[in-house]
Amino acid sequence: MKQISILGCGWLGLPLAKALRHKGYAIKGSTTSENKKEILESFGISHFAIALETDHTSENLPEFLKGSDILIIAIPPKLRGKNKDYSTASSNSFVKKIENLVPLIENATIDKVLFISSTAVYGDANTTISEDSAIAPVTESGKQLAQIEDIIMQNPAFKTTVLRFGGLIGPDRNPARFLAGKENVENPKAPVNLIHLDDCIGIIEKIIELDHWNTYFNAVSPYHPTREDYYIQKALEQNLVPPTFNHDIPSVGKTITSDKVLTQLHYTFSQRNL
Repeated sequence: MKQISILGCGWLGLPLAKALRHKGYAIKGSTTSENKKEILESFGISHFAIALETDHTSENLPEFLKGSDILIIAIPPKLRGKNKDYSTASSNSFVKKIENLVPLIENATIDKVLFISSTAVYGDANTTISEDSAIAPVTESGKQLAQIEDIIMQNPAFKTTVLRFGGLIGPDRNPARFLAGKENVENPKAPVNLIHLDDCIGIIEKIIELDHWNTYFNAVSPYHPTREDYYIQKALEQNLVPPTFNHDIPSVGKTITSDKVLTQLHYTFSQRNL
């Protein structure tokens, strides 16, 4: 039975671990504390308490990686709270934490890495974006994710696939509440680029099933209404106060395509209308 280690069993990682366990994989999952140990183990997932650091490695990391063929890195940069992963705060830089992890991956049984990234690496383009488009991140998270993509993709010790998700929606991430009641919201005519948790998991399963490595995938639902149309509709559907939008400034926004997911993975989105 193939074994997979999932670094970060949070909003995405935990349901992903459960789905892969259901398919028959042996799963090792990490959280930053022991709090979720019982939850993970109740689903047959081996739990490891791991918090990435820049000056040392968790003593649990070697055992967490041991015996696994695939490592899925599903931890976003931490840009809120007192331990922010800002590049200017070297002790907490997300890039440095991943750099510290890489030697352990090289020395483990891992031969394939799936890195969960974001379409934030493309920046604020006013065009249609594919995997062949140049990246130009402007946010702190986008910049750090772009650096990490390069670090792990260029490493010859293992095969890497980078999966760039659009905005994540699903349990506890209700799109109706994102902008409900807000006023003068910018970019009313910009397209939305969202993906449901169900499709996040389905696409990851396809990558593993078809053994698709050493490449990049955008993962966004092929449904791109304007921000104004989408968020007003979602608010009204749940009897919330719809947002109002500022039309005085021209809208700017990119449309993310997921053509490679459709053509190379032969994936059909289950949540097209979000």
